[in-house]
Amino acid sequence: MRIFVIFALGGIVAQLVDGTLGMGYGVTATTVLLAAGTAPAAASAAVHFAKVGTALASGIAHHRFGNVDWPVVSRIAGPGAVGALLGAVLLSSLAAHVAAPWVAVVLVVLGAYVLARFSVRAVAATMVRPGRPGSRFLAPLGLVAGFIDAIGGGGWGPVATSSLLSSGRLSPRKVVGSVNTAEFVVAVAASAGFLVALPGEEISWVTVAGLLAGGVVAAPFAAWLVRGLPARLLGAAAGGMIVLTNIGTLLGAVGAPGDVGVAVYAVLAALWVASLVAAVRALRADRAEAAAVAAQDVSAAVRTGGRMR
Repeated sequence: MRIFVIFALGGIVAQLVDGTLGMGYGVTATTVLLAAGTAPAAASAAVHFAKVGTALASGIAHHRFGNVDWPVVSRIAGPGAVGALLGAVLLSSLAAHVAAPWVAVVLVVLGAYVLARFSVRAVAATMVRPGRPGSRFLAPLGLVAGFIDAIGGGGWGPVATSSLLSSGRLSPRKVVGSVNTAEFVVAVAASAGFLVALPGEEISWVTVAGLLAGGVVAAPFAAWLVRGLPARLLGAAAGGMIVLTNIGTLLGAVGAPGDVGVAVYAVLAALWVASLVAAVRALRADRAEAAAVAAQDVSAAVRTGGRMR
């Protein structure tokens, strides 16, 4: 019972992060399992079995709050499932640590881009493009994100969310809701792969039940929370999350000493805080500008109405 409660609490934290930022469930939950001594393949399997339930609950909640773009979900979920199935089956033979640093480089760059796009007002104005992402973009993205997710125990959110945010063609809450909803299909495919690749006795079903229970409890609140968050704050928060969760992989790949790692994290954390402050200021400027435009429209309408009379 104690183990169940511990992992249920971990599931709550992981789902709150994932449901509001569109990433982090797999990374958070897998980190907890690895710290508890779980083998990498078994940890990834347990997380994906739990994500079948948590992603379903999260998708339903996001749909109810209007956070889901269903054409995006339909175009990214199928390729994501194929990638996840392949990644799960090949996990035991593929050296994920070899590819991890290169993936981390891409994600850090994307995270910095997202951070700048939503925190710097002038940059945001030049990077937003109209139109929904098409299948040529979404299909390869889903395939790669699903594959990385199954291999590393997490990665669907960081890859899919960061790429969709950086495209500038979907609002942050729609990105988060759509990625979380599509994750259900990806989790089902990865779980099927793990059932083939791993003996059932290697999977701790108590751990799965704990993560599942915590995630299901937290999913509706996370979906409600993301609906009310301003796009600028949500984008800036997600960008910083992408950078901070992947910089450790790069530091480990180059063999950076512990004190260097602490310094790097301190600098990045300070930059993240500064970016959030900039995002708040930009948000206030946006609202003030919108209010001024609205006041001008009302004034013009009043003057026009007076002349007509």
